[in-house]
Amino acid sequence: MKVVNSIRSLKSQPGSQVVRRRGRVYVINKRNPRLKARQG
Repeated sequence: MKVVNSIRSLKSQPGSQVVRRRGRVYVINKRNPRLKARQG
């Protein structure tokens, strides 16, 4: 599955995780809740 580069850069932040929900790809971060991204 292809992931957009903007999500890939957020993925490298500490504490962030990539989650698939309802066919969409999200990046969520418990340590820094401002870091959110969505694809699809």
